Amino acid sequence: MALADVDWSRTAWWGIGAVLAAALTFVVYSFVGTFVFGVFIYYATRPVYNRIRRRIPQPTVAAAVAIFAMVLPALLLAGYALLIVANQIRELDIAANGYLDRLPFTQETLDVLTDPSQIAMLDWQQYVTLDTLDGALSSLAQAADTVAVIGIGAIHLFVMLAVAFYLLRDGGRLGRYLVRFTDQSGIVEAYGRAVDRDLKSIFFGNILNAIVTGTIAVIVYSILNVFAPEGGSIPAAALVGLIAGVASLIPIVGMKLVYVPVAAFMTVRAVANDVTGGLAFVLVFALASLVVVDTIPDLVLRPYVSGRSLHVGAVMIAYTLGPLLFGWYGIFLMPLLLVFVVHFVRIILPELLSGEPLRPYAVDPTHLTAEEPPVQPSDPAADEVGDGVDAAADQGTNPPEDEGR
Repeated sequence: MALADVDWSRTAWWGIGAVLAAALTFVVYSFVGTFVFGVFIYYATRPVYNRIRRRIPQPTVAAAVAIFAMVLPALLLAGYALLIVANQIRELDIAANGYLDRLPFTQETLDVLTDPSQIAMLDWQQYVTLDTLDGALSSLAQAADTVAVIGIGAIHLFVMLAVAFYLLRDGGRLGRYLVRFTDQSGIVEAYGRAVDRDLKSIFFGNILNAIVTGTIAVIVYSILNVFAPEGGSIPAAALVGLIAGVASLIPIVGMKLVYVPVAAFMTVRAVANDVTGGLAFVLVFALASLVVVDTIPDLVLRPYVSGRSLHVGAVMIAYTLGPLLFGWYGIFLMPLLLVFVVHFVRIILPELLSGEPLRPYAVDPTHLTAEEPPVQPSDPAADEVGDGVDAAADQGTNPPEDEGR
């Protein structure tokens, strides 16, 4: 091709687009954990948002209610549970690399905040005097590092909630745009629906269940230990609760792998040491584990879980390798990558290898929609406006002018 035949204007714009794409990729890479956790919050909140939309038609208000009235308190509760675990890890002297030393709390403060019995006995009036407030302000001025840690954490939390909020409110628009801009014969819609269905199953059905279970277990076990007989308490109660939440990711047996051996250990210890009331406390621990920690969260979340088409072993490997490869956010990022890869191989790759035009019929098209029948117009849950690519089915309809404002 001669230089005279080159469309320099178009080439320049492609170059600018490449630079902008590289910049955006760098930003997402630098804060990948924040963005991935925001996507998780979106999928965890979406069923709640859809129910709220049936009563609050305005998407902005519905998304705000779902995020700030339900998700933010849940995140704060989960953060408090992690604070209890961090304090227990520090007390057991099993912290590594000095990460826990960077917590913006003294050991004395942690002991008070993470012990339910001490919180119940606190005289809160002593903390609201003028001298106390003056001392707190002086300490705050001297604790620049602590303020910086809290401030950075607050910024990350804000970005996570913002990502989830705008995906809830404008996800339908984004899905329709992608379909209209890129789809030639329905392949983007078919791929997007399959990915969306499995991400919902993984993020809402599995990981959210683990986080809810772990949070409940940490708090319940810590409270139970307040009433435990001498010599018969739950060993490392917060850690047991956290491990129980992680174990809930294991199919079939789940957290029973944790609380059943712990109950057996407590029973043997109570009998061997002749602990007064020890067996009764073990029974309370077992019942609380079975009913409050194990059964209730499962019953609440299980009706929302559907369409699990991924191999259980592959999902388990993703859960295991994710944190090892990427850090804390790997448990969210690795399953997301697994979903994208599996459905690319299942839907796109056969067409690419055969050299035929891409179309969504490389698989049985009825399989893609069998588990998610289309929303009827009479159903007020035309709330699927916030359902991401699911709303891409509305290719031929334009969103209301005021939607999302």
